Amino acid sequence: MRTDIDHLSARKRRELERVVKLIFEAFDDACALSNYGGDNPARILKIILCGSHARGIWVDEQDTAEGYGPNFDLLIIVNDKRLTDRVKYWERLEDRLMGEFRVAKTLRTPVNFIVHTLQEANEGLAHGHSIFMAAKQEGVALYQSDDTELHSPGPMTPNQSLAMAEECFDDWFLTARRKLVLAQDAISQNFNKEAAFLLHQTCECLYRCVLLVWTFDTPPVHDLGLLRRHAERSDPRLACVWPHDLMKDRARFEKLEDAYVKAHNSEHYHIITEELDWLFVRVKELGRVVHDVCSERIDRLRVTSRAACDKA
Repeated sequence: MRTDIDHLSARKRRELERVVKLIFEAFDDACALSNYGGDNPARILKIILCGSHARGIWVDEQDTAEGYGPNFDLLIIVNDKRLTDRVKYWERLEDRLMGEFRVAKTLRTPVNFIVHTLQEANEGLAHGHSIFMAAKQEGVALYQSDDTELHSPGPMTPNQSLAMAEECFDDWFLTARRKLVLAQDAISQNFNKEAAFLLHQTCECLYRCVLLVWTFDTPPVHDLGLLRRHAERSDPRLACVWPHDLMKDRARFEKLEDAYVKAHNSEHYHIITEELDWLFVRVKELGRVVHDVCSERIDRLRVTSRAACDKA
């Protein structure tokens, strides 16, 4: 795997150095606070730059509405499945990266990242998972603990497909349920901006759950509209969750989309309890539909896996 980032500007290289430092600091803090008790010490095995910055084809657009260009897209590979828990081990990193980008402005490029084990990455390659394929073919290693390479792509077995779908569902659906509970508590205490942010995060987790269970792939973005469009292709029932006939309903979803950035960083972001109550009901309904859609998909994968075992 390539390790050279000389195709990036000096500023971009400095930013990536800062990002890698933040990753290790946040990871070490999270491991200390979580009392990680694995058989082996918690380790980051690889940090891989993917996407347009790895390919050298990004275009900075500092005059856009958001004032920045493409993200740094990172794949972080760890040595234990438990360390992929987004809430327990990586939420602090998300907060730090967002703070350095939005508040301190020490980063001029936003950062998206996903976390997997080496086994998950290799299984994703076996299935042709686009994120892992891009990492294998075009990625640049910003950090490697050793010279272990990702596997070459190959076909995934029905058992592997079932196991991956079950793991994705367990991880992301449980995370969504936690965040929905926190959102309900924030609404009850009139922490409206926090509630909006948590409802956004619940939706993001639910849509990622669908995409990963169905395709083992999800865009590494926080754009709720994009995730929604991708997920709704999996099952038409998902498209029925959000009413769209009334302008006020569309405006409420737009407020939910904006919450990821503006609820924490804009004094002009306002959302009232009535809007939050409506959004909570719709997000809860989304959770119900996602549970049904994913459960049915996993049931079909289970039937395929059993049939393959019977033939063996």
